[in-house]
Amino acid sequence: MPLANAVLSPFPLRKHPHLYEINTWAWLEQLSDQLCRRITLADVPDGEWAAIARLGFDAVWLMGVWQRSPESRRIAFEDPANFAAYDAARPGWKPGDIIGSPYAVAQYIPDSRIGTWESLDRVREKLRGLGMALFLDFVGNHTALDHPWTREHPEFYVRGTQVDFENDPSSYFPIRTPKGTYYVALAKDPYFPPWNDVAQLNHFEPAMRAAQLADLRTIATHCDGVRCDMAMLHLNDIFANIWGPLLGDEKPPEKEFWKVAREAVPVLILLAEAYWNTEPRLLDLGFSFAYDKELYDAVRDRKIEGVRARISADEDSQGRFARFLENHDEPRRPTVFGNERLRAVGTLMATLPGMRFYHQGELEGLKVRLPITLRIAAAEVPDAASAFFFRKILDITNEEVFHVGRWNLLEVAPDSDDTSANLIVYEWRLEKIWKVIVVNLASCASQGRVKLGDRVSPEQQYIFHDQLNEERYLRSGDELHSIGLFVRLEAGQAHLFDVTLA
Repeated sequence: MPLANAVLSPFPLRKHPHLYEINTWAWLEQLSDQLCRRITLADVPDGEWAAIARLGFDAVWLMGVWQRSPESRRIAFEDPANFAAYDAARPGWKPGDIIGSPYAVAQYIPDSRIGTWESLDRVREKLRGLGMALFLDFVGNHTALDHPWTREHPEFYVRGTQVDFENDPSSYFPIRTPKGTYYVALAKDPYFPPWNDVAQLNHFEPAMRAAQLADLRTIATHCDGVRCDMAMLHLNDIFANIWGPLLGDEKPPEKEFWKVAREAVPVLILLAEAYWNTEPRLLDLGFSFAYDKELYDAVRDRKIEGVRARISADEDSQGRFARFLENHDEPRRPTVFGNERLRAVGTLMATLPGMRFYHQGELEGLKVRLPITLRIAAAEVPDAASAFFFRKILDITNEEVFHVGRWNLLEVAPDSDDTSANLIVYEWRLEKIWKVIVVNLASCASQGRVKLGDRVSPEQQYIFHDQLNEERYLRSGDELHSIGLFVRLEAGQAHLFDVTLA
């Protein structure tokens, strides 16, 4: 049973928080191997939570705590399209290594491999005692094919006819009940084939929405925030565009689901997995934060003007985006951004306004991507350069200025060539504390003059202490005021200056 004091209460998350995503099942398997005994949430040593807190994290997202689906496990095991990923992550894997998807939720109760309501509540208490919030998953668009609702409440789902199934069997799943067989639509992102282990909920069905809100209220009494899977698929117009032909004359609800959800759980921190430029709408409906996939894509593709455009909004607007270099849906950071780019992209994502979102294994520079249906990856040696960088950048960005200071984008003028546009430069200021960050996102050396204007006095001299590279530069206030700070960076490099008077 849940703890008696498990209640819906707010967590005072600091501005521009640091979030750490843990693949809960895999993490418990790793701890079990290390400690030579079976570890559930109740058995995690307190030192593990304390180590996360010491890195400066404000929230821990325990991804995948809910009851797994046997049907999802069967499908994952029998689909040969998965085998290459399994082989890459865990050579010599066995059937028992396949556990099913955490996003094919069978029920919103902790999976027995993970723990119990009581152990989950105790973890929340421990995290709060360390100044950290607990985040869990909410998968609102779909359920597992063997969720109780599929047999008890077929009206909760989008359904086709037998003819629809015969014409397109890969898009439907037959559910046989005492009242007959019906054909539930497999959930999908419209730009990809259907997910073959989940049933599409009907977001226009009032009774389903009420049941889903009841689930969300229950979850909210055991955590401080939820990451909402594929949140944009709930939006009335998107849902209607995808499923309209199967909805008949059903009408959209008067209020968007997320607006009602915010009213139902007013103190819960809501993080939206969101794409297709739906982030502003979801934030307006009550989300606390939303994924910034657009920034990730621009950084990945070295579209520097796209990066600059994305971060040109004011600090308060940017403060509601979650910035990341990887998560369980994206490839591992070293695969996309090799170590030659790490200082630039890692410094950028760590020092922009918003939620700074890190993924288990990212801090160690791990390269193996774990399929979410596999219980554990093969052991991997951490990358020393990655570990050094992330420990340093986390230490620096835990300084108060990066959370309660004011952020501004700075102008960079050409110096003696046309590479200044490759540099992204901005500042954080808090009283007498002043940080200037310079990153070179291009594949070539770049230089320019950072315009500081009246931020500096012509009569003073300034020390620019590069906290990333442990170098100090003395600069004349007269030069800084008149023509700006000269910077030159090799490809993929960065400066993080702490600026003080000489």
